Amino acid sequence: MTSPPPPTTTPRARPAIRRIQAVINPASGSVGPDAAEAVSEIVSRHGYDLTIAAPGLDEITGALQAAVAADPDLIVVLAGDGTARLAAALCGPDGPLVAPLAGGTLNMLPHAIYGKLPWRETLPAMLETGVERPVSGGRVGGHPFYVAAILGSPALWAQARESARAGHLREAWLRARYAIRRAFEGDLRYGLDGAAAARSTQAMALITPLISRAVQGEPGLEAAAFGVHSAAEIARLALNGLISDWRLDPGVTVQLCRRGSVGARQSIPVVLDGELQHLPKTVEFEFLPKAFRALAPPAALSANFGEPIAAESAA
Repeated sequence: MTSPPPPTTTPRARPAIRRIQAVINPASGSVGPDAAEAVSEIVSRHGYDLTIAAPGLDEITGALQAAVAADPDLIVVLAGDGTARLAAALCGPDGPLVAPLAGGTLNMLPHAIYGKLPWRETLPAMLETGVERPVSGGRVGGHPFYVAAILGSPALWAQARESARAGHLREAWLRARYAIRRAFEGDLRYGLDGAAAARSTQAMALITPLISRAVQGEPGLEAAAFGVHSAAEIARLALNGLISDWRLDPGVTVQLCRRGSVGARQSIPVVLDGELQHLPKTVEFEFLPKAFRALAPPAALSANFGEPIAAESAA
């Protein structure tokens, strides 16, 4: 008997939308100073009631909380990866629909849902044809993610990469040196689905059904353990990620799971949907079957964008 598809691939009917709250960060990535005016013009053409907030960086959390508390039919977020993730967490499975538009640098969640369309094209298309789509995710140490989490020293490369993209080359170099120094200081110990944290790995990626090519049928998290212990092995894994499927690399072990734990001798760097955090020496993680509801395309685009995200993060 064929298993039912994961919740993330089952779109619902066209939702009834009347009131929209938009939270915009003009200083983020590719948003731009005229974004609020452009969003207002796009929404007005569709006849919806719109309230826009364009808060400063230290006011974004409060603005999102106020937007959710207003109980709209849809929350539009045009900002960076952290803001998109926070909006999804605040809305949850029973709150407003979320449209996380690509306004940051990595744009992991927007790209996983909408592909690489610019936000000025995505927003009108979703207002015209978007459907409700339940999105699953995961939680690491109490912190949610919806695309992928990278645990271990490779996560430190995220800061170096962001500094380089911002043109801060000296800062990027210093952070890269630190990442290299931490790369072989110690393994992670992990256990999946109730097993003791006894297996060893250099790093681990937790990949959600939104982009995973391995999660089919029964939903869960794709847990990929990277057993690399030298610069040569890292180079091999990076090359395999560029020219083939990194899951075929002999240093990679992949398993479907719903929960697990990870431990280390010091705090664990973790990248959650593009945002770096440092978590305690021991953390637990779990699969969230229904994390939030997205306003998404009628046809899922996750298969078109899943591999580039996973390969780039792992390498």
